[in-house]
Amino acid sequence: MAESHNSDKAGAQRKEMNETTQNFRENNGRGRDLEALPVDVRGLTKRYGAVTAVDHISFTIEPGTTVALLGGNGAGKTTTIAMLLGLIQPSAGEVRVFGADMSRSRYDVAQRLNFQSPYVDLPARLTVKQNLTVYAGLYGIANVAERIAYVAEHLQIADLLDRPTGKLSAGQKTRVGLAKALLNAPELLLLDEPTASLDPDTADWVRGKLKDYARTRNATVLLASHNMAEVQRLADRVILLQAGRIIEDETPKALIESYGRETLEDVFLDVVRGRTSEKLDTISEPERKAS
Repeated sequence: MAESHNSDKAGAQRKEMNETTQNFRENNGRGRDLEALPVDVRGLTKRYGAVTAVDHISFTIEPGTTVALLGGNGAGKTTTIAMLLGLIQPSAGEVRVFGADMSRSRYDVAQRLNFQSPYVDLPARLTVKQNLTVYAGLYGIANVAERIAYVAEHLQIADLLDRPTGKLSAGQKTRVGLAKALLNAPELLLLDEPTASLDPDTADWVRGKLKDYARTRNATVLLASHNMAEVQRLADRVILLQAGRIIEDETPKALIESYGRETLEDVFLDVVRGRTSEKLDTISEPERKAS
């Protein structure tokens, strides 16, 4: 009888704790729906001495959307991505990825995201297959050989698997880097200039693969790029940074319309030259087209 009584008591305590936890989440404004967001950034700031690289930015990203993070050199794009990955500690604010605080608990969700950039090299002396095998182990992937074979065929790198990574061309390295990034089938994919230095044909091929992956997997993508045609093709939404602050957050179409321009590249040039959409309201149509 005592054992039954203790069991009932423990069950009641667990129920009470669950209800309390759920009430706390709801009352604190961070219920299940918000915690499930792929990205939730609040008051994010990063200072390096007297320099503020990222200045109190806040945004969220909904599941299955592709968001472009744009800005001139030094705007804070790469620093923001590094904090989203948990590689750099914020000076203030917080980053949550799938509900996990990336400053403290990034390993809780590390297997659900990945990153690709042509500026981050894989170990040059290892073969492509060796590199992918190492990363597969880090991501805890089951059936490593099968997964590598599948990704290699999908991204057309099967003939590169036994070659030293350092001996590959820029385009081949980009495809291998993309294979590494898709190895764990990430729900959140962070991309920093994914097609930089590529010829137009290879760049178009990479964009097609990224768009296809996001669509078929309902993956969330955050893309930093200086290629505005690429952004218009891939992004559902654009966040524009200037001096570490968000100055625009809209769809590509809405941005183009608000600046009275014909392309997103024209909008980008207006921003980096310090002309906001409000300033452009005072410029006549002939002056806009002439500038």
